Amino acid sequence: MNAAAERLRRQVAFIVEVDRLKEVFRQTIVITSRRAENSAEHSWHFALMVMVLAEHSNHQPLDVLRILKMVLIHDLVEIDAGDTFAYDVKNMADQHAREALAATRIFGLLPADQTAEFRALWDEFEEQQTPEARFAAACDRFHPMLLNCQTEGHAWQKHGITQDRVLARNAHVANGSTELWAYAVKMIDAAVAQGHLAPAPKK
Repeated sequence: MNAAAERLRRQVAFIVEVDRLKEVFRQTIVITSRRAENSAEHSWHFALMVMVLAEHSNHQPLDVLRILKMVLIHDLVEIDAGDTFAYDVKNMADQHAREALAATRIFGLLPADQTAEFRALWDEFEEQQTPEARFAAACDRFHPMLLNCQTEGHAWQKHGITQDRVLARNAHVANGSTELWAYAVKMIDAAVAQGHLAPAPKK
């Protein structure tokens, strides 16, 4: 097999493998049918959010194409590692290690240059050192809050999550967009007022 044919074979093998992301289900539910959202749907919705909301980033100009690449590959690791619920403290302890192993395997299906590019983008998102990574993370955290607010706090209520935990877990949205965080806080306050999110316990 010549080099070009082998390159294409590896690329197609990767594309086939990542179809499995459609089978990874999250704790959030979709707004209309109220079924569980899968991680591929999250990635698509998340990417659209980046395109629409990029003007609200704390840093301008922003390399939106770079963020979109990050967004579309970031959750591919869940094929091996599964989706870790944002408030699952036990499973979050080794989340990065599990996902890093998955990144090595899954991106390793690609030709070497694309393996290196995808891994660098995944690491950039994880390290949160660039404006693009911080805005990507802001949208990634904003998305499930938005779905919860639109579905009467489904995942929050299912797992007994309280307002203080939502605020603490998602406060770093402000690192990427203070405007998005201000909007999120108003959504969370409204969810509490409507009885969709339990208020912080009284001390």
